[in-house]
Amino acid sequence: MKRATKAALLSGLIFPGIGHMILKRYLRGSFLVLAGLIATYIVVADVLRRAQIIVDQINSGDIPVDSGALTAMVSNSTDEAHSLAVTVSLTVLFVCWLIGIIDSYRIGIAQEK
Repeated sequence: MKRATKAALLSGLIFPGIGHMILKRYLRGSFLVLAGLIATYIVVADVLRRAQIIVDQINSGDIPVDSGALTAMVSNSTDEAHSLAVTVSLTVLFVCWLIGIIDSYRIGIAQEK
């Protein structure tokens, strides 16, 4: 398999920036990995925070253990500030992934020539 294809697949299927590491572009790869990790952390932390709030309400008896009530609670558990942070983080993660795929493929092609 060509290095360009391998690097693009690693960046696309594993995590953004991994393809750059294979191509020995450590600074670019580190930036993409770091940005991707920070964005992923923000999203996961928000999901865990929302889940903990719902679990606490179930334990206190405020919400019955009913699939309809739980579905309503999950869909209504958004607040503006955290929603914006998660939206921005998901956008950053998507952009990092796209840049990782395209740039690692482009660098791989240039290295093969």
